[in-house]
Amino acid sequence: MSDLNYLVRQPKTPIENPPLLILLHGYGSNEQDLFSFAEELPDTFLIISAQAPLSMGAGAYAWYSINFDDINGKFSDLKQAKESIDKIAVFIDEIKTKYKTDPNKTFLLGFSQGAILSYSLSFFYPNKVQNVIALSGYINADLLPETISKNIKTDYYSSHGSVDQVLPVEWARKSKPFLENLGFSSVYSEYPVGHGVAPQNFYSFKSWIEERL
Repeated sequence: MSDLNYLVRQPKTPIENPPLLILLHGYGSNEQDLFSFAEELPDTFLIISAQAPLSMGAGAYAWYSINFDDINGKFSDLKQAKESIDKIAVFIDEIKTKYKTDPNKTFLLGFSQGAILSYSLSFFYPNKVQNVIALSGYINADLLPETISKNIKTDYYSSHGSVDQVLPVEWARKSKPFLENLGFSSVYSEYPVGHGVAPQNFYSFKSWIEERL
């Protein structure tokens, strides 16, 4: 059992095996955050917004700790990150079974820390999801399997704010060449915002999603 709490938006249009969209929020947020997207996304979707397992208090949660010290500066707890990747993988299977979703149409959308884990999950668990939408995140080289399967059929959409003060845009720019060097389909775009999602960014990934339904 994954034991993750979550919010559900049932398909607005009755459908036997709905496509599945799972939302993974960023560090210090919660399952309510990305759920605001749900009303604007396709009616056939079953939309699940998961809450990260680590409580930071006051309604804030994290998928893994980010620590600060005088020697190493800012660094991520990679053990916790991998544990969360494994939990999310189990969670996806549980949701697929419980709601009888279309096994060939699973979308994983993550913001910031959620985006970092979305990338990593797609490499550790090849083809568990068919589509990854990574917003304001990057591919963390420390969260990759020793070898990445060449049989991954996942499509990737990545976007970033060009003036992001939290995660440098330079980190995000590496995602498209990294993915394409492995032979994976990748779209990357930037928007003149900080660490957030601009309206035009939302409509861009919404169109990308609709093309794959």
